[in-house]
Amino acid sequence: MREEGLISQRRQSRQIFYQISESSSAQLPSLLASICEDGPAPSRPTGKNTSKTSALAAVLDIALASSGALDVDGFWQAPTIHAAGKIHPLPQAAYQPDARASYKVVFGLTAAASRPGEISPALQRLARTVNLYVNAGVPLKHLHFVAVASGAATTIALGDAQYRKHYDTPNPNLPVIEQLRTAGVDVAVCGQAVAEHDYQYDWIDQRVTLALSALTTISELQRKGYALMSL
Repeated sequence: MREEGLISQRRQSRQIFYQISESSSAQLPSLLASICEDGPAPSRPTGKNTSKTSALAAVLDIALASSGALDVDGFWQAPTIHAAGKIHPLPQAAYQPDARASYKVVFGLTAAASRPGEISPALQRLARTVNLYVNAGVPLKHLHFVAVASGAATTIALGDAQYRKHYDTPNPNLPVIEQLRTAGVDVAVCGQAVAEHDYQYDWIDQRVTLALSALTTISELQRKGYALMSL
């Protein structure tokens, strides 16, 4: 960011959020230009309030352009897991879930985000699966979902303090895991992968179940009739 110290940026899913310090209000036009060269050009100020108003409008325009205008009118929805896994409803599509049935799925999470500040794509798809079933009318009590992280996805299980020490940023996966827990999804981590990463077991966030291994978790749940979905 060109205006160091005056503006901060974070990315969540496909959206970018900018926070401008209160002390930098006089420099808002130039700050907006530094955010996005192709964004809306700030209006020439005619007064103190006019400058702030036009700059705020420009910020809103940038936010809408980043998130996609279709998000505003409900094209993308997140009925249960709001922090990740947006879906586009297709009630006319084939292979709709049966709202009267129960579903038992074990998810093998192995994909990591390309940047430490981004949510794991495996966790994104897990959240999307929950949202898809709920949107189709399946009650949460009919979803028996277990997810076990291993390999590159092991890092999603770190508590916030340890994640900050390793990556200098909060763990963006924890809010998603908390919402998944609330929805009844058991999110676990492979104990062998924790050891392979040289993590201490007390570094694992309390919202994550410590499993013996991903291998035994998946095979044991498959023995009990769970379908495997590798993410």
